[in-house]
Amino acid sequence: MVSIDSGSGLANATIQQRLVPVRLFYDFLMEDGQRDSNSVGRGRYTPGRRRGGHERGLVPRLTKLPWIPTEQQWMDVLTVAAAEPVRNRVMLALAYDAALRREELCSLRTDDVDPAHRTLRVRAETTKNRLERVVPYSAPTGVLLSGYLAHRARISRARGPLFLSESRRNHAQPLSLWTWSKVVRRIALAADVPRFSTHTTRHLCLTDLARMGWELHAIATFAGHRHTDSTLTYIHLSGRDLADKLNRGMEQIHGWRVQMLARLGEQATGAATL
Repeated sequence: MVSIDSGSGLANATIQQRLVPVRLFYDFLMEDGQRDSNSVGRGRYTPGRRRGGHERGLVPRLTKLPWIPTEQQWMDVLTVAAAEPVRNRVMLALAYDAALRREELCSLRTDDVDPAHRTLRVRAETTKNRLERVVPYSAPTGVLLSGYLAHRARISRARGPLFLSESRRNHAQPLSLWTWSKVVRRIALAADVPRFSTHTTRHLCLTDLARMGWELHAIATFAGHRHTDSTLTYIHLSGRDLADKLNRGMEQIHGWRVQMLARLGEQATGAATL
């Protein structure tokens, strides 16, 4: 038997999802008059509970910080990716540069790209919260993209989906989400960084923006979040960053204390001389 909070078996998010239909079924039973309470609480308010009380959910909801690779792990991934076809390289570059979700990246169309201003239009229907946004990409990524567009023209000159399959079975068809996931998984395993996924580049980009001192609202706009609360789950600094900040702060405090001690020592020496 496996305990719910043991960390084994299904992920916490999966358990929460599977509880939803059970919870709704109990809601139906209550509306139908077959039950007077819901056994699967929402963790906030449960219909039928006396005095409109609050209760904890059946399974605690866990919120984990997103994982980001170390500098060495990132370099290992890039080393493996350097040998990939130009399509995969430009997709990886855009996923990081523009902090794109997997669906947003694979749904890009040729008319979403503005090479003159180095921007991408992320259409509302492809986003998680239906918010359209325009995001920039870097000059090096622009060079990669230019090379891919020339390569794409040899596959298909038709306007439409930006990234196309080159397999025999689906030649010139839009690249699917699952194919891109398999590509990233293959790169991750080859680089010996198994935790690297299609969402890791987004985590890393938003964290890097925070490290560079971007304001929270600016990062939220860049990421396409309605509320800054969502952005906070992505913006976390590594323990090394926090340790560096602490060390720098302690060095300043230590230096100040030493200076004060030195001054007191000088004053004491002067007083003794007098």
